[in-house]
Amino acid sequence: MTLSSRLLAALSLSALALTSCANAETGESDPITATTGPATPFTSKEVATFEEPWAIAFAPGTPVLFVTEKAGALKFIDTDTGTTGTVTGLPEVAYGGQGGLGDVAFLPAEASATLGGRTIYLSWAEAGDGDTRGAAVGKGTLVCAAPTACTIEGLTVIWRQTPKVTGRGHYSHRLSISPDGRYLFIASGERQKMQPAQDTGTTLGKIVRLNLEGTPAAGNPMADKGGVTAEIWSLGHRNILGIDWDAQGRLWEVEHGPAGGDELNLVKAGANYGWPLRSNGEHYNGDPIPDHAADDGFAQPATSWSPVIAPGDMLIYSGTMFPDLKGHALIAGLGSMALVNVEFDGESAREVTRYGFEGRLRSLAQGPDGAIWVAEDGKGARLLKLTAR
Repeated sequence: MTLSSRLLAALSLSALALTSCANAETGESDPITATTGPATPFTSKEVATFEEPWAIAFAPGTPVLFVTEKAGALKFIDTDTGTTGTVTGLPEVAYGGQGGLGDVAFLPAEASATLGGRTIYLSWAEAGDGDTRGAAVGKGTLVCAAPTACTIEGLTVIWRQTPKVTGRGHYSHRLSISPDGRYLFIASGERQKMQPAQDTGTTLGKIVRLNLEGTPAAGNPMADKGGVTAEIWSLGHRNILGIDWDAQGRLWEVEHGPAGGDELNLVKAGANYGWPLRSNGEHYNGDPIPDHAADDGFAQPATSWSPVIAPGDMLIYSGTMFPDLKGHALIAGLGSMALVNVEFDGESAREVTRYGFEGRLRSLAQGPDGAIWVAEDGKGARLLKLTAR
């Protein structure tokens, strides 16, 4: 363990919160250097910069990469030509803290459609009554009048985090379409309130499974209960910031632990992942939390990290440009400022290596050619394209 890692594990509440979001290994002068394991397989190219990017996603079947900016803007770049554009018709967002414009997703079934005219999903932090907020998800139609200008028509809220609460953290609101194209999965954070993650009368601290129009999907574990309970696919989550599917059609998620205990989980229908009753970390004030144990009745993490990696996003690589990474999970590290390479072994997983960057990593996308795209975090964040050496 490095000195910085030992210090991180011992920090107080306020210092740890800052450190897990801002400090990590800095690497060498090269923007991409291996912090452990073999030499990096990447060549890095800076393509553009954005202001507080939160999510990046390619429109399926195109070289066009969409980028959400937390303050409320949606932009895109044609990665073949370098042409950039802006999308209008965005919702008003509750910007501040961890809140703002969140994820963007498209339907794989529309990969052969023109860019304009396809379905688009967005998530964002939405203000409520009083001093409350919650995540919302909307669905609309992307209409493009020019190569540099698109708008979203008919944007309608199809899901809201329940209930709205005070605070500006742990929205999660990552989006994923199931491999069969039938369902929308939404990661719903516990909004730093902890106990609601175990309350099936709320959608805080859950993964929900919806039909593409936003209604609860038939066959959900508690579909017969009705209301928001019928939306729940899994529970006991903290702050999920990465969610993706492997080649077997299994759903995986990575979430922030408290002081220690970041988790990678295989998501199963009806499973309870234990937060806040179980964690491999402890509370920021040093109070203990019982560790995960095989006989505690909760789903066990495939792997966990203490000190934390502070995940920002995750993709499971399926391309051919990096054959040694195929089938691996790549996790964008915020506090760790690294791309963390994780190998699966059945329902378990292990970190193979990590590649250090100069800054915090917020989001990842796999390009049509198998290149890996990385968005840094914060103001003036770089969009990087990683290709094979």
